[in-house]
Amino acid sequence: MTARDLVIGFDADDTLWHNETIFETVHERHRALLARYHKAATVDQTLFATEMRNLELYGYGVKGFTLSAIETAIELTGGKISADEIKQLIKLGREMLAHPVELLEGVTETLVTISQEYRLLLITKGDLRDQERKLAKSGLTSHFRHVEIVSEKDEGTYASILRRHAIPAGQFLMVGNSLKSDIMPVLALGGAGAHVPYHLTWAAERVETLPQDQGRFFQLKTIRELQSVLATLASR
Repeated sequence: MTARDLVIGFDADDTLWHNETIFETVHERHRALLARYHKAATVDQTLFATEMRNLELYGYGVKGFTLSAIETAIELTGGKISADEIKQLIKLGREMLAHPVELLEGVTETLVTISQEYRLLLITKGDLRDQERKLAKSGLTSHFRHVEIVSEKDEGTYASILRRHAIPAGQFLMVGNSLKSDIMPVLALGGAGAHVPYHLTWAAERVETLPQDQGRFFQLKTIRELQSVLATLASR
């Protein structure tokens, strides 16, 4: 396989830039707001259940999270939460949407190098406007041939993207921090996956076991190790 044959897809949140740390900071403030009503574990469990219940309607991203946080606060306080406290939650959501985009270490250098030889796609899920904002602020747009912002990342989504861009699954490598959303669906289609773990993982994205696909699954410590993976794939 040559560089001309291989196409590389990249996840965005927690693969190219920090994201889950922003959510975790807001989780802490949400727990503090409700501390006089419930223990932190109850607040977290109720919020997660609310997010999962609302996911089909709200989708992924800050806006859906904020609505779920408000709903959780109303539920756990028995409707006693004040308008000022709800305003605090709305303000937290706005702060998340306005947060600076902070790139992960090694991302810029890696993309600059490999984009000279490989066709790169950005494939991310979440709120369209927010993802577009983050990509624009990241300074990385020019490295990607195509950008796909989707509502879900599963086998059907990836199959549709590959068809649309005329990419054979066997010539596609997906790079991301989520085994569930970035790696396993692509492996199931016959592609390859490079997993770059982030130090925090949202509960909805966790899986218990690593994929066993010999030769098509690569476990990386940092994104800088991607170039050695590409050399391995190109030699086949």
